[in-house]
Amino acid sequence: MENNPIAVVTGANGFVGSHLVDLLLDKGYKVRCITRKSSNLKWLSGKDVEIFDCGLFDKDGLKRAFKDADYIYHVAGVVKSKTPDGYFMGNVETTRAILDTALEIKDKLKRVLIVSSQTACGPSLGGKHVNEQTDPHPITTYAKSKLEEEKLAKTYMDKLPITICRAPAVYGERDTEIFIFFQTFNRGLMTMVGLKDQQLSLIHADDLVRGFYLAATNPHSACNTYFIGSEKYYTWNEIGQITAKVLNKRPIKVKVPHPVVYTIAAIAQFFSMFSSKPATLNLEKARDLVQEYWTCDTSKAVRELGYHQEISAEEGIRKTCEWYKKMKWL
Repeated sequence: MENNPIAVVTGANGFVGSHLVDLLLDKGYKVRCITRKSSNLKWLSGKDVEIFDCGLFDKDGLKRAFKDADYIYHVAGVVKSKTPDGYFMGNVETTRAILDTALEIKDKLKRVLIVSSQTACGPSLGGKHVNEQTDPHPITTYAKSKLEEEKLAKTYMDKLPITICRAPAVYGERDTEIFIFFQTFNRGLMTMVGLKDQQLSLIHADDLVRGFYLAATNPHSACNTYFIGSEKYYTWNEIGQITAKVLNKRPIKVKVPHPVVYTIAAIAQFFSMFSSKPATLNLEKARDLVQEYWTCDTSKAVRELGYHQEISAEEGIRKTCEWYKKMKWL
């Protein structure tokens, strides 16, 4: 058992990070989790992992966590911030600290996998799915910080075996973001942004982390970027029909015109000025929400990594909603 490979996961206590930890444990890895002292560890409790609560800027702590590691999965990131600096500090400077430390222990290191976002590339323009060749056109500060993170990672690719994976919209057990859609649906309301039916790539967390694993362990994927998404594209209408079947609800559908979305976002952003926490909905998030297409082409990952979407929206939404009910979230 001593020869089991060692994987380090940043953001391991979060939604996607904890699903990745589960997968790595299933595969027989020794898993080390980098968290902060203030992190909520409920999704890691009772699991056979080693916790390093040094955060991402403590170089000595990182070195201890990285010692003899085979793989580093950098999942942690900042998705909400009250200031642009918060995004760049949480998504670019943390990555710099990780890569600088990795350079010092790189002898045994097989791969550093960096989790980026479809938003770093931007929405699909004119209905054309974005792919790895698409010129990036990020539309929010968060997205710009993730693109900067990717650019930074590329400057280390001649020194470290780095792979970048971009994720689209992700749902699944433990998620609190797309959960809001299921929560309002369960209460009898389905809100749809805009008057046209939007199309998106939507992936269950289990499929996403399997894609990360395939990308990290493939000997030929270093110095590459991959979209890990659904092979099928969905409209909110389709997702609504599936959810109606799963929850046995017939909600009232409300189409919210774009100007109303921006107005609600502006009000939420204004009131967040008086709170220590950033608003979940703000003007930048509204800009994301009103895009007609957020679809990405996964054919490079299919071709080079043998990746496939294994969980259909029907199965994924059923699994997710059953978990929410079990946890009494719904």
